[in-house]
Amino acid sequence: LSSPTMHGEEQRFVQRAFDTNWVAPLGENVDELEKEMAAYIGVKYGAALASGTSALHLALKLAGVGNGDLVLCSDLTFAATVNPVSYENGIQVFVDCEYDTWNMSPVALEKAFELYPDVRLVVIAHLYGTPGKMEEIKNICDTHNALIVEDAAESLGAKYKMRNKWVETGTLGGYNCISFNGNKIITGSAGGMFL
Repeated sequence: LSSPTMHGEEQRFVQRAFDTNWVAPLGENVDELEKEMAAYIGVKYGAALASGTSALHLALKLAGVGNGDLVLCSDLTFAATVNPVSYENGIQVFVDCEYDTWNMSPVALEKAFELYPDVRLVVIAHLYGTPGKMEEIKNICDTHNALIVEDAAESLGAKYKMRNKWVETGTLGGYNCISFNGNKIITGSAGGMFL
């Protein structure tokens, strides 16, 4: 993962937050971060939150996960990707990952839908900056009328060729989430964003 580096300009933004008394909970810096990240990634809106996990939890709430609902999840990921399923009393069904990307296997995903045809939500994480095979995964999910929640916490800045067009990760699901944790490509020491 990534170690933070500072180049000097960061201190100016921190000082401006103090000078304008917008240290918490919001302010100009947060508003600009939301606008600039949404524009960079290519989505209409970004909502800054306390963590990437908060963004995932919001996504699962909006997706309507409830008591006993099965959710297909990547089996190789950090616990924060799948914990929000439990927060909403859903049940994780782990789908095997593949060797070439370390992300959810489209073959295993298709098999999971054979075993659990009523599932309507898939949570996929892109590990270490490498996107999953999202065109195949999206086609499978579309066939089974399942929504995708994309955990792009570790892939901010990665691009994926989707239908012959390069797009940013963070645009490939119905709900998309990124993290600004201290070990991510862009950090605020903590924080995340719902896209």
